[in-house]
Amino acid sequence: MVNPLSEVRKVQRTPSGTFFVCIPKDWAERYGLKRGSAVAVSETSDGKLLIDPKHSAVPSPRVATLKPVPYLSREITGKYLLGFDIIRVEGNERISFEMREDVKKTVSRLVGLEIVEEDHSKIVLQCLLEPSSFPPDKILRRGYSIAAAMHHDVVNALVNGDVSLAKSVIARDEEVNRLYFLLIRILRTIIQNPSLSEKLGVQPIECLDYRLAASLVENIGDECVRAACKAVALKGAKLADDLGKTLVDFHAACFEAHENALNAFLTGDVTLAVTVGAMRGKITKIFDILEKNAKVQSQDLIPHILAAAASLMQIYEHSVDLADLVMPKKLSS
Repeated sequence: MVNPLSEVRKVQRTPSGTFFVCIPKDWAERYGLKRGSAVAVSETSDGKLLIDPKHSAVPSPRVATLKPVPYLSREITGKYLLGFDIIRVEGNERISFEMREDVKKTVSRLVGLEIVEEDHSKIVLQCLLEPSSFPPDKILRRGYSIAAAMHHDVVNALVNGDVSLAKSVIARDEEVNRLYFLLIRILRTIIQNPSLSEKLGVQPIECLDYRLAASLVENIGDECVRAACKAVALKGAKLADDLGKTLVDFHAACFEAHENALNAFLTGDVTLAVTVGAMRGKITKIFDILEKNAKVQSQDLIPHILAAAASLMQIYEHSVDLADLVMPKKLSS
């Protein structure tokens, strides 16, 4: 977003050789600057100078106040993603037990958010995270590692008729979602805080790609859940040997695709990213064989098997989308 104050000013020089630029009068007055006031000046990695008029002030926590109304969980999640530090739920009357339980469930899904105060008509939530301790690439890697393990396990559940393992895959999706929400919060904080952007080494323009990448990783987890639900619906039925082998081959190709896509995204390896799209012919061929082999199963199982296979195919499509985000890293000068 372009600041409406943006303007071109000439660099001047004193007789002693010091360079200086005058700051806008309206801006200085808005922040109470006077002759002799101190400001912090810092340089960004791309050569820009940032002037902070409140460098010595402790940032005030951002506070949001909500009413205990329907869809309160969505309201709390929204404020968390927007970077609010304190979320107050205040009612004119006693907050119901059901609504309190809904608040607690919501808190459990959001990393760092805790209930710090509570009485009959009020619940105060506070986010205790230090944003600089959560580099986006590490959060993305962690979320991906869980989703990748889910992908591996759901195929084993399908091949071996392991309902318990399929249910484990479904349960793990909650952690993928928690990390997804955390990453969105961190990215939005980076966009609003240039100094944090410098500290974490993530430029605001990169936050958009991270946001899309996080969504694709979360979608991979969702597709694993859909496949796992079909594994549960099979009620322990094992796949025919040929079908099971083809499914394992299909999984291996799809797994390689999203692993290459994620690594290419984080490293800026365009060559590796290109290999993901180039795998389409191989993956489509295996999928066709998978559909053909599925016909040997009983008629009541075929729809579940094909639906699970379709979810795995969609994982590949998400991998292609992730690879399309890859841009080469800037060469160091």
